[in-house]
Amino acid sequence: MTAPASTTAALRERFAEVVPDLRSRALSVDADPTTIGDHLGSPGLELVRGATTPRRYLGSSAPEGIRDLDTDSCLARVVGTVELARGDAAMLTASPGPSLAGAVVDALGSEAQKDYFYDAIADGATWTFFGMTEPGIGSDATMMGTRLEREPTGGYRLFGTKRYISNGTRGAIGAVFARTGPSPLSIRAVLVECPADGFTARPLDMTGLRGARISELEFDGMPVREDMVLGSHLRLSQRGIWGVVRTFNYMRVHIGALALGTALAITEYVQRQRPGFAPADVITARLLAARQVVYDAAASVDHDPDDQRPPSVAKLHATGLAVTVAHWAATALGPASLLEHPLLEKWCRDVYAFEFMDGTSNIQRLQIARDL
Repeated sequence: MTAPASTTAALRERFAEVVPDLRSRALSVDADPTTIGDHLGSPGLELVRGATTPRRYLGSSAPEGIRDLDTDSCLARVVGTVELARGDAAMLTASPGPSLAGAVVDALGSEAQKDYFYDAIADGATWTFFGMTEPGIGSDATMMGTRLEREPTGGYRLFGTKRYISNGTRGAIGAVFARTGPSPLSIRAVLVECPADGFTARPLDMTGLRGARISELEFDGMPVREDMVLGSHLRLSQRGIWGVVRTFNYMRVHIGALALGTALAITEYVQRQRPGFAPADVITARLLAARQVVYDAAASVDHDPDDQRPPSVAKLHATGLAVTVAHWAATALGPASLLEHPLLEKWCRDVYAFEFMDGTSNIQRLQIARDL
């Protein structure tokens, strides 16, 4: 279920090369998320785009150094995500490219819809967004209120609100989940393009992951073409909650990777400030063990994308450990450390966001218990 060690090591080595580049830009984008456009074309963001786009859509534009590496599997992308998050997770989530919308399109889109989506972002300067979470409901798809209503003359209209959506105000194309009726089978994913009539977006005032421009989206009768409804080529049972589960399994292991990469960055920072600090070695050992848990969960997604337990275990463990590491770092470097070290302070803010993404820790515990 796991990739050869040599392949994993080659991926880690390549992605680790851009860690300094991402870190050098992180504070600027955190202070002013609108400056992310100034960093397009940088080695870090170019590698993010190249690593998250299927190879057949990259062609000759694949960044040097990954052209001969297979980055299409969940495991390969998770290996890359851990290393890129060691640079800065907020820069990774703020990057143009397919992001989580691409995961939805890959799971539910027809070949024509995949071509359409990846052609729309081929310039490397187009942001995407993924709309699931709703006010008062979170990411519980069974309670979703966003509606997709059929028009008598053809096509659909989208009504509802999504909240805590990365790149919502800057995204030009996104994947949004809505329901056409009351049953779990009525849940559908649609591609939407912005700006459009009936669509508004506003940024939210966030403490962590500021660069990702986390937003609230409102759909007030936004038109959706018939060919933008994902999954119509699939069996009815595979269009609704099945598609949500597959998407969540993919996303949860990646969120665990983001948390783990941030925790590794925090630990490395403490080690540089306090060389030879013995407790840092213990923390590092725990993180490397957690990394293997995340890798195994990613391999599980490749092997059985419907198995919900490994991704939930990975996300629960990695996000909890990341918060623990952030608390430890502030103690290890003293009471004023977060004032004296702005990048460390930023990472210690960012880690709290991961626990709430696509199911809180309590939701993951319920999922694991239900599976057992």
